[in-house]
Amino acid sequence: MNEFKDLRLTVASSPHVNSPVDTRQLMLDVLIALVPAMVMGVYFFGPRALVLTLVSVVGCEVFEFGYRKLMKKPGALGDLSAAVTGVLLAFVWPVSIPYWTILVGDFFAVVVVKQLFGGLGKNFLNPALAGRAFMALSFGSMMTKYIKPGTANWWGIPNSIDAVTDAITTATPMGALHAGDLPAADYNGLVDLLVGNVGGCIGEVSAIALLLGGVYLILRGVIHIRIPLSYLGTVALLSLVFPQGNDPVLWALSQLLGGGLMLGAFFMATDYVTSPCTPKGEMVFGVGCGLLTVFMRYFGGSAEGVSYAILLMNICVPIIEKVTRPGRFGVSREDRKAAKAAKKGGDKA
Repeated sequence: MNEFKDLRLTVASSPHVNSPVDTRQLMLDVLIALVPAMVMGVYFFGPRALVLTLVSVVGCEVFEFGYRKLMKKPGALGDLSAAVTGVLLAFVWPVSIPYWTILVGDFFAVVVVKQLFGGLGKNFLNPALAGRAFMALSFGSMMTKYIKPGTANWWGIPNSIDAVTDAITTATPMGALHAGDLPAADYNGLVDLLVGNVGGCIGEVSAIALLLGGVYLILRGVIHIRIPLSYLGTVALLSLVFPQGNDPVLWALSQLLGGGLMLGAFFMATDYVTSPCTPKGEMVFGVGCGLLTVFMRYFGGSAEGVSYAILLMNICVPIIEKVTRPGRFGVSREDRKAAKAAKKGGDKA
């Protein structure tokens, strides 16, 4: 018995498996993965893209701190979740949007969508996407004024009259696709779509930068590949089978690289809180996002459908997890059927 005298029995509630990786580390990895997209956004849209992102981050942090202070709850700024929300919110806005509207979106995302439902881990919608949807409904005209890359100054104002006209009238890649035209006719082929030299929101234009960030998250083990793979694969397959252009392959590639699909697949749909936690559920979730995205892009009134597709699937997560929940270890299918039959018999009695 002497060899056990230094051992201590610790009694605690579940979970009993601890990990050295905490919420702060996960969120820090997400911020690192977003750096390439941020660099490309500043390169194409000017320094105001960085300023706008910083304003959004500060706004989210202040609103979260203020709400939790008012409700006498412990502070949560150290987990960096509000900072991630601020960056993602800025990424889905055009660089020309006024600063005060950014703060409105920050307030809705952090206070209404996140904190009013209990804070991190209890919100049923992705805060950044919900804030983007709220902004699109409230300030639709501001959310669709895209500045042509390379034409805006520090303040996000076009440098010439031609740039102003281009920012308002020139079709973005998704606008061209929504009209049934290939964006390659307006830009320098798929290269601009891949690099990000196109009109659009700050952090969604550069597909290659978002892919680099997504690969980083997968290699770090922050996200699984199941949701991005099933999401992107569904969009690619449907776009290839049901093209609206003369070249099905070019049409499918344009759908994959254009708009906010890459940002949504790697950074929005993979949110821990609002996505399924079962492997089968993740696949179902990704396929559902892909189906809704293509349906909205083809038949919806808006050129983009990523944000609304993910939000709708967020609502379906409890049902998906219930259907795809694995059986208990050691319990066979026959045992489950017998238990269900016995339960029904008991209910009737």
